[in-house]
Amino acid sequence: MADQTLPIGGVVDVTELKAPKQTFLEWLAEWFITVDHKKLGILYVVYAMVFLLIGGLEALVIRLQLAIPNNHLVSPQIYDELFTMHGTTMVFIMGMPILVGLANYIVPLQIGARDMAFPRLNAFSFWMTAFGGLLMYYSYIGGFGLYGVGTAPDFGWFAYAPLTSPAFSPGRAPDYWAVALIVMGWGSLGAGVNIITTTLTMRCKGMTLMRMPLFTWLMLVVSFLMVIAIPCLTAAQGMLMIDRYIGGHFFDTQAGGSAILWMHFFWIFGHPEVYILALPAFGLASEIIPVFSRKAIFGYPAMVAASVGIGFLSFGVWAHHMFTVGMSGPTNTFFVIASMLVGIPTGIKIFNWLATIWGGKIWFATPMLFSIAFIFQFLVGGLTGVMLAAAPWDWQLHNSYFVVAHFHYILVGAIVFMVFAAIYYWFPKVTGKMLDERLGKLHFWLFLIGFHLTFDFMHIPGILGMPRHIYTYMPSRGWGMWNMIETVGAFVQAIAVLVLVFNIIVSLRSGKEAGNDPWDAWTLEWATTSPPPAYNFAVDPVVKSRRPLWDLKHPEDPDWKYE
Repeated sequence: MADQTLPIGGVVDVTELKAPKQTFLEWLAEWFITVDHKKLGILYVVYAMVFLLIGGLEALVIRLQLAIPNNHLVSPQIYDELFTMHGTTMVFIMGMPILVGLANYIVPLQIGARDMAFPRLNAFSFWMTAFGGLLMYYSYIGGFGLYGVGTAPDFGWFAYAPLTSPAFSPGRAPDYWAVALIVMGWGSLGAGVNIITTTLTMRCKGMTLMRMPLFTWLMLVVSFLMVIAIPCLTAAQGMLMIDRYIGGHFFDTQAGGSAILWMHFFWIFGHPEVYILALPAFGLASEIIPVFSRKAIFGYPAMVAASVGIGFLSFGVWAHHMFTVGMSGPTNTFFVIASMLVGIPTGIKIFNWLATIWGGKIWFATPMLFSIAFIFQFLVGGLTGVMLAAAPWDWQLHNSYFVVAHFHYILVGAIVFMVFAAIYYWFPKVTGKMLDERLGKLHFWLFLIGFHLTFDFMHIPGILGMPRHIYTYMPSRGWGMWNMIETVGAFVQAIAVLVLVFNIIVSLRSGKEAGNDPWDAWTLEWATTSPPPAYNFAVDPVVKSRRPLWDLKHPEDPDWKYE
């Protein structure tokens, strides 16, 4: 593919003046005090990848415990702590930060801006997020004889009342959990406000809303979801702390409170949270698939409308997590209908991605392989979601491993796959080096095989009645073979992630030079150097279409001339 850096209304390839040689301490201090959106984006991603490894290790211990019947690898208490911390880590400490980090790096470049609207707020948001994650794990430090509490919360990542009450969860671990989520919530709110403001006020000349790259569009929708949904979780954590410390009785049924109130507060955040994680993955797919299909995205206006529609509908489906708690028939019916409706704009996106691929000149590079797998796996996860949206089916399988399989089909099969695709796609822009394609394909195939061994077969014990939080089980239940297959698959996935880590380390040290536009792409981030200079663009860009670089590279091709 051509390696070109083309002028876009004054965007030029510039080489920064050589800075004086830094000492290691000066270099390290620069990362701690930076307000550059690109460095903060890298910090978000590295931080999240560290916790991906930690959460993955927790998952491996869980899988080893369940691999065979009557196993006692860890105690029931440790097992409860592991699945609580695994879920919390993957959703709050890995999932949200890595996607916010990608947005931090990419969005200003895609809209032709030189930084985020509020650089200091951007730094504050990252350090609040980072501090919250460290605070969450601080309770483990007591196990090493220091000043933590030596245990972790053990009530599940959704922390249902009354399990969070002092009677059932004594000690300080639940308090660390609640305060950490409040702290991370403030960081996420700051990031959401910053992305909204940057996108609406700092677009370069000619970039109307309907010319924005789809990843930027999706992050705009996600940021509104964050600003609306996260205060619900923060309010719930505040009420939990009041209950635990001064007897507020918000969730104490014996004193007139309601355990169901916690569920409403948590899931009115929790289901938009699924889309806070999934919509950025949709945006990543909508950037990568057209480039490697050599076609413009099919139905851009429909994609934008579907994204906004998902954002609106996501706030009307939370109680499909609560079909078994005794809500009224009309209430259940409302949430069944709302949950089915959200599948319509989601289905539009799948058809648009397939239509983009259809007839294209497909380049099966590693980012495209992960993207193709994402489409299939997201479709399967969406179909099992529609099944669980039907109240009678949900009554049968609620809190079973069928639900765990569905949830991981979305979080891993869709979101993590697209995060990996994004790493391979934008790594050349961030570092100036290419990741090794052979190692990339090895990573893809190992992770794909491991994913399907784990989560395809997880549906079966769920249908056979295996509860999602069970510590061990009798051989007579018939779940042993399926759990052993799932455990093997989990370790295959772990090996695949280690291949990625090895690939990154080797490529940083001795990788092939990427050039400025190794994929022959067409959004503005590929118009500047790799890595970009501190100021991104020497002159503010001017764009005239949705694919400004392609217009300059191929002015003779009428198929690409659209507004």
